[in-house]
Amino acid sequence: MSPDDPARHQEGARRLAPARVLDVDRLLEDPRSRIVVCCGSGGVGKTTTAAALGLRAAEHGRKVVVLTIDPARRLAQSMGIDSLDNTPRRVKGVDDSAGGELHAMMLDMKRTFDEIVESHADPERAAAILGNPFYQSLSAGFAGTQEYMAMEKLGQLRAKDEWDLIVVDTPPSRSALDFLDAPKRLGSFLDGKLIRVLLAPAKVGGRAGMKFLNVGMSMMTGVLGKVLGGPFLKDVQTFVAAMDSMFGGFRTRADATYKLLQASGTAFLVVAAPERDALREAAYFVERLAAEDMPLAGLVLNRVHGSGAARLSAERALAAAENLEDPRIVDQDGGKAGLRTSPGNSPDPHGSSGPADSVPDDSASDASPEAPDPSSEATDTASEAPDAPERSVDTLTAGLLRLHAERMHLLAREQRTRDRFTARHPEVAVTEVAALPGDVHDLAGLRDIGARLAVGRSELPEPGA
Repeated sequence: MSPDDPARHQEGARRLAPARVLDVDRLLEDPRSRIVVCCGSGGVGKTTTAAALGLRAAEHGRKVVVLTIDPARRLAQSMGIDSLDNTPRRVKGVDDSAGGELHAMMLDMKRTFDEIVESHADPERAAAILGNPFYQSLSAGFAGTQEYMAMEKLGQLRAKDEWDLIVVDTPPSRSALDFLDAPKRLGSFLDGKLIRVLLAPAKVGGRAGMKFLNVGMSMMTGVLGKVLGGPFLKDVQTFVAAMDSMFGGFRTRADATYKLLQASGTAFLVVAAPERDALREAAYFVERLAAEDMPLAGLVLNRVHGSGAARLSAERALAAAENLEDPRIVDQDGGKAGLRTSPGNSPDPHGSSGPADSVPDDSASDASPEAPDPSSEATDTASEAPDAPERSVDTLTAGLLRLHAERMHLLAREQRTRDRFTARHPEVAVTEVAALPGDVHDLAGLRDIGARLAVGRSELPEPGA
């Protein structure tokens, strides 16, 4: 096989060749696609992926809103917006020649919870709930509240039927599965037995109510009273009493949104990096989606590394580096000095040789043997001067070869990790996005990411391409 053989080049490039390639443009342009959910573990580029997908869909003629839950506000900055809030804002600078629009918003968890209260309670009861200390703690940071409110906001956006496509950037959870589990957990808590028992005193009223509470939950209230204090427990009971008419709605809405995620117009994109932990998390999520009958569009493999010199293997690069770094005998200073000072080996400027030529004349014999020969020093300087830059070039070249070997080892490690995932889930379509030298901070960068998502190429373009 010749070095220029395309098959060898493809093998050396170590590019993933999945059984199925994700067609992102087909997904975004299909009018039946109404919701795209970008999910995955934290730090794999979900927010950037969601924003790039939204921009590409808008520039292909669809009216899109991107809902992010990322508190870092990177999405707003990349779209040229000072800040995002709970209201969709139109993004300027989008190519609308195809008739599309791009809007963006960032989930305000507490505001979304407040909106639910205000829309399902009369003004007096709503004011009592919003001012309750326990509600304020619950709405600001209770476990699962963010995920629940993300799905609540998704349901609100879909119900308006104002958008052709809704792109959701899921919360930066420790586990990608939290997005699916947390709403059920919070819904069960708000409509569960504990809340119902806490509600009983308010329904019974007065001392009879407290007696009922003490009989039914004497041990629990004793522990809660000691750990949390009586005022906190009273706040909880007041909150529960005010929320009585709303509890059934929480589970109902959570179930409705869950069914929306299972609908045919929804597509999940699992985002991962070509790293062991990230792809293991992605594999768990793929299996969970299948178990829940939720539609998976495919895997976005982010930050994939490549090389324009992949035909040079790591082994050959290291061997070449070692050869350059190992001083050869002909390059040693002592060897060269020996060649210059040995009798009979010095070059004769007149081209003659012989024993007579090596005999010093009288003027030379008068010189002290310790005195340096100016002509010899000049010869040494002339012969050694070119050698210093040569060694510097060799050192630099060896360093570059070692860097290339490290890159090829990285590519091989990523390839093995991807192969394990595709072997386990050959049914999952994959698209790749190359690792970029810097962060994406504007629409041009998002547009470039969208193009890379669409074609699924794994390497950066060649210079001048």
